[in-house]
Amino acid sequence: MADPMQVEVVAADRVVWSGTSSNIIAKTVEGEIGILPGHSPLLAVLEPSAVVIFCDDGKREVVAVEGGFISVSQGRVSILSEYARLSTEMSLRDAERELDAAQQVLDSGDYSDDDKRRFDRANAQLRAAQKAQ
Repeated sequence: MADPMQVEVVAADRVVWSGTSSNIIAKTVEGEIGILPGHSPLLAVLEPSAVVIFCDDGKREVVAVEGGFISVSQGRVSILSEYARLSTEMSLRDAERELDAAQQVLDSGDYSDDDKRRFDRANAQLRAAQKAQ
């Protein structure tokens, strides 16, 4: 069995999670991707979504990302996003409320790029909260 991967999830304002993993599932603009130890080098653009990190201790971490990049090289995985948040930092109820509020703004027809980004972020948070259950 290959050595576990070193993983770091970094947002614009902080390191969200750091540790080792045996498997990662992320959604890129080209579809879902699974990353195992020994994966070939990769640089991909992430969709706003929930990234699932399977830890060596049998636990898993679910992280909401607003998009960004995933890089795999020499046994290291870096997930870089302007916004990233652990599913344990949010509740399903709060995520649903935030998505509903963001959806109402988009439904009004008069919205900005920031409003669209808020919707994408809220949608990623909801997916992460759902996957964490």
